[in-house]
Amino acid sequence: MIDLMVYRAEGETVRAGQDLYAMRATEANLPTTYPPFAALLFTPLTLIGVPEMRALATLGNLALLVALVHLSLRLVGRKDPATALWAATFAVWCEPVWTTLRYGQINLLLAVAVLWDLTRRPDHRWAGAGIGLAAAVKLTPALFAVFLLIAGLVRARGTVRRAWNPWLRQAATATAVFLTATLATAAVLPHDSRRFWTAMVFEAGRVGHAEDTANQSLRGVLARLLHTGDPALWWAAAAALTAAAGITVAVTSELRGERAGAVVACALTALLISPVSWSHHWVWCVPVVLFLAARGRKRLAAVMALVFCSYALWWVPHGPGRLELSQSGGQMALSALYTLTAAAALLTLWRRNRSA
Repeated sequence: MIDLMVYRAEGETVRAGQDLYAMRATEANLPTTYPPFAALLFTPLTLIGVPEMRALATLGNLALLVALVHLSLRLVGRKDPATALWAATFAVWCEPVWTTLRYGQINLLLAVAVLWDLTRRPDHRWAGAGIGLAAAVKLTPALFAVFLLIAGLVRARGTVRRAWNPWLRQAATATAVFLTATLATAAVLPHDSRRFWTAMVFEAGRVGHAEDTANQSLRGVLARLLHTGDPALWWAAAAALTAAAGITVAVTSELRGERAGAVVACALTALLISPVSWSHHWVWCVPVVLFLAARGRKRLAAVMALVFCSYALWWVPHGPGRLELSQSGGQMALSALYTLTAAAALLTLWRRNRSA
């Protein structure tokens, strides 16, 4: 559970009052990659022994997987607890979920926080809080707040009396919670906060090589395709176009009453445009597959389930020596499977919106 040990080291660094972003943990010398708010949340890990921590992390992630499946089924209009249990039994074997369990990662927790928000009434007092907290821990979920903001602005267009709507309220709550968590952390960890928000946040390379096989974002695919460690402008252009297209699909789905399609589109867009989306970040494959199956796209759902359960991206040469920079065409295709299936799902949603 290498990542869990990094989280524990972050908590120990905070308690010791040391420099969070100078810390290196485990034999792999892994650095801190999240905002300092996350390190504050990791401090309780230092209060128990390592064996107990690992056991609790595994049990917690298994419970979160059941919650993720339950919320995903609720999102598509199904609330059968028995279905959630057997679906979770199958989902545990897909690569993103299994790798999350093996590393002791927090991906399931963040996905559940976001889905908890987006499966409740939009006018609920705390709707948006889960997204705000998730974004304070890891920036990528902030795209859901952007999606809500744009949906609210589009819906409010041309109105006067009802310009303030549930989408804008939820986006505002998410923003307020994010800022509260971030500013409170800055008061407790001023040096680490200043360093992260003025320097570390702009250093995409600090978390690893872009071309790493595990990086299933557009940046990773382009790095392998172009045989370069920094696709630079190619990635910026591709990410901008994908963000515009993905958010358009999400907002269109939302405003035509298809919340599930909107959530899936936003999640896939966030994974694609992020500088680094490690394979274990793709636990969102669970709600995506369940959504496609529930909406009658069973063939695509089966293909996606097969892709995420095949571990095919690990069939290509990888590891020390930056082997990914010299992949063949077939190897590139295998190491881009998550990105390709995400693009196929977004295209399906776009066609669904056009035919509605």
